[in-house]
Amino acid sequence: MAWIIASSGGFYDEVLREMVAAIGAALFLGNAIALYRRRTDAQAARKRTVAGSRPGSPVRGYRRTDNTDLAQAPLVRTVTYLLIGFVVMVAGIGALLNM
Repeated sequence: MAWIIASSGGFYDEVLREMVAAIGAALFLGNAIALYRRRTDAQAARKRTVAGSRPGSPVRGYRRTDNTDLAQAPLVRTVTYLLIGFVVMVAGIGALLNM
């Protein structure tokens, strides 16, 4: 009985494998959603900035450089993180199945 417990790696090893699979899946899914919503985010950002960029607009503020929101998700970064998330997810699932 003791050799079965020792060969499986224990509780914490299994939790670590599950966490790797879950983090990879979250990274993959989050970037897939960002890639899917890319066009609608750009359209929404255009609607937000039209009122603030007109001269004489009461919405327009004095500090224009504080806005760090991107209009849409960068394509190369999103696809790169999507692929990294997929590889980590597959590695985590493979580690779970290889127990």
